[in-house]
Amino acid sequence: MSETIKIDPFGFREYDARWLYPKNINGAGISEVGKGFGTQIIKTKKNPRVAVGYDYRSYSEEVKDNFVKGLISTGCNVEDIGLCLSPTIYFSQFDLNCDAVAMITASHNENGWTGIKMGIQKGLTHCYEEMRDLKEIVLNRKFVTGDGTYKKIDNYRLKYIEHLSKNKINKKLKVVVACGNGTAGIFAPEILRNIGCEVIELDCNLDFNFPKYNPNPEDLKMLHEIAKCVKENNAHVGFGFDGDGDRVGVIDELGSEIFADKIGLLLARNISKKYPKNKFIVDVKSTGLYENDDILKKNECKTIYWKTGHSYIKRKVNEDNAIAGFEKSGHFFFNQPLGYGYDDGINSAIQVCNLLDNEEFKLSKLIGSLPKTYQSPTMGPFCKDEEKYAVIEEITKKILNFKETGQKIDDEVINKVLTVNGIRFSLSDGSWGLIRASSNKPSLVIVTESPTSDKRKEKIFNFIDNLLQDTGKIGEYDQKI
Repeated sequence: MSETIKIDPFGFREYDARWLYPKNINGAGISEVGKGFGTQIIKTKKNPRVAVGYDYRSYSEEVKDNFVKGLISTGCNVEDIGLCLSPTIYFSQFDLNCDAVAMITASHNENGWTGIKMGIQKGLTHCYEEMRDLKEIVLNRKFVTGDGTYKKIDNYRLKYIEHLSKNKINKKLKVVVACGNGTAGIFAPEILRNIGCEVIELDCNLDFNFPKYNPNPEDLKMLHEIAKCVKENNAHVGFGFDGDGDRVGVIDELGSEIFADKIGLLLARNISKKYPKNKFIVDVKSTGLYENDDILKKNECKTIYWKTGHSYIKRKVNEDNAIAGFEKSGHFFFNQPLGYGYDDGINSAIQVCNLLDNEEFKLSKLIGSLPKTYQSPTMGPFCKDEEKYAVIEEITKKILNFKETGQKIDDEVINKVLTVNGIRFSLSDGSWGLIRASSNKPSLVIVTESPTSDKRKEKIFNFIDNLLQDTGKIGEYDQKI
């Protein structure tokens, strides 16, 4: 008797797919998604080769096997590179010259989640249009059929390690590498040693129970553990990687947690010196410092704020031929000659090492050279998937009305709004707040920043929170200021 198909439609998100497994999707449902992706590929390629990999969760290999069944049934020729990181699978498309890639991962989501990141065009992953198309194909079962093949590629991990290990540094940097017991643990320490670092490992052994903390470089618990380890070992820098290795969090030598958007700005400054007259893409959650940075202006570089989401930023980097892109979440994208355009947490850590290798100052001094701002962490109040976009629409209307009527927040008027992704509103002193729908969980996303004071940052958050509470559709926050 065949398994009944279970697929929660809300699992098809803006730029990837994520479900609680097997609560919201079962093995038969995963196979259907594989058929859907295979159908998309077959429409563009004949006899396509598809690289597939998976992260270290107890059920990820099982999910991969079911997904592969679906792909093969459409006529796709699958090349399984095994346990890997998302950037490993992205790299494989260039290295193996495959027609498409798929990574079985729930990234930084808690245990119990699974998901798929997938792409056809090299260096890019599905965006909203491709996900909408995939959802329609799967839910309406509009599949093509064919006879595909399966091939296992052994030890592909070593090829990816070799690829990144070429970026040698001259200084003997002592670095803490934290992986939250996720998949990056069998990649990041070895690569960073290979480029010339002394590595102190923190939670790098694989354990799919994630016993200490969730591997998420925005998680304050993970950041605090790295900070403690950096100070205890007198390390130059600490790195924290998420579950599938496409993001990095950074701690300076004093144990201070540095938001990724400010690390991005330091890297942008460094890159702009060697590659002037270039473009940088940053997401709407990122600091406002990029806009008025003296060094970027001096080197005639332009900053473009764009939609949050690794697929959106990577696509914008590609379309605008920008040399790099940065997300506050820790996704960094380096285009040629620095990379292939996709997000890679370990390559990002290497770029930070290169920054420290080239500069005479310590990381805290470099961060201290930036204008002072007061930033909130990324905060996520619960909001149902079926309600979150309507809530954002309602909040956007209210904030736009505030701007039109000249109402003030902490005695400052709203003088600028950006609605490319939720709404980001700026006050006359440069302070700003952002509220948007999460692309991968039933929640919203809130970030605030002020160059003036910590108090103003908090008042902007209170303003947003009051608007949200008035909707009656908001649950608990994952963390607050």
